[in-house]
Amino acid sequence: MIEVTNLTKRYGDHTAVDHLSFKVEKGQIYGFLGPNGAGKSTTMNMITGYLAASEGTVTIDGHDVQEEPEEAKKRIGYLPELPPLYMDMTVDEYLRFAAELKKVPRQERKEQVEQVMGMTQITDMRGRLIKNLSKGYRQRVGLAQALLGSPQVLILDEPSVGLDPKQIIEIRDLIRELGKTHTIILSSHILSEVSAVCDHIMIISHGKLVASDSPEGLQKLMSGEGELKLTVKGSYKALQGALAGMTGIKDMRQLPGTQPFSGTSQLSDPPVEDSGICNVQIQTDGEQDIRESLFYRLAENRLPILSMTLAQRSLEDIFLELTGETSSSKEDEGKNRGRKKKAPQAGQDGEVSAPPAADQDDKQPTQDKNDSREDA
Repeated sequence: MIEVTNLTKRYGDHTAVDHLSFKVEKGQIYGFLGPNGAGKSTTMNMITGYLAASEGTVTIDGHDVQEEPEEAKKRIGYLPELPPLYMDMTVDEYLRFAAELKKVPRQERKEQVEQVMGMTQITDMRGRLIKNLSKGYRQRVGLAQALLGSPQVLILDEPSVGLDPKQIIEIRDLIRELGKTHTIILSSHILSEVSAVCDHIMIISHGKLVASDSPEGLQKLMSGEGELKLTVKGSYKALQGALAGMTGIKDMRQLPGTQPFSGTSQLSDPPVEDSGICNVQIQTDGEQDIRESLFYRLAENRLPILSMTLAQRSLEDIFLELTGETSSSKEDEGKNRGRKKKAPQAGQDGEVSAPPAADQDDKQPTQDKNDSREDA
């Protein structure tokens, strides 16, 4: 559905996107993940044709975004990080205006506007001025705009930014529902959001694609060493003897007392005297799952397992390792760098594009609004 080849964007000496290549299959939800300043929004702007690439190509369903802009953009619905809303329009006026911009046939506009309002659950807000809506409803209006024209592809840039927990859950549910009928690229740096709704994850760092796989595949790819936390009825000495020479075990250390292990700081505490219950942490070879063989080995030695927990690496751990972002200071640096190198907002003559963002409302001529009301 989408094929990105050798995509590059430079601003002077700064390379925001560095020879990026990937494919997006039809009917999937792709998560586009990366720290602030990694190049996510720049990439999305180039995919939609809003920015011209310095190098490389983007094709949407076989149509090159630069060579056939109208045909490519007919297949794309785009929700930028700041929804392109006119604050002094009502929801109904704005959606009719957006439908006209997207060249939806006049006889189909009313039906499509009603349909997208129903899908995003904003029908009750149709007569309200957009400036009087909450942040969550503004995001829904922006998403409804993206759905006009029945695009095959939805590109959503930080769709839940600034929303409260309830609104985030509602937007996630809506994206899952839309994923049944659309191909979606979802940009975010909120890892829980990506893992909750996406079938495939692409991680970008410093403009380069550093990983592309399913959430489960990424965890397997970056598994490395595993960790087992074990509580056994018996002494530590007996446990050492039972597990001596067992393959798949790289290290074992005793944990304090009968308390459950809750952090690496406890490893420095001295172990308590044997009380009949032994808590241990076992480092394993990440390529092997030793739980079954461990169970039989301890059963043969009459050392009952009271609990056994396999600690798996989270998406957060994988993200930090792949991007090298180990502190908030690095994210702040990336964000500041991105602001300094903000992309120039230029369009191409003859291209169908969304209206400007909300912060440009006061610069818009009133004639556009009057035309849209007449068509309504």
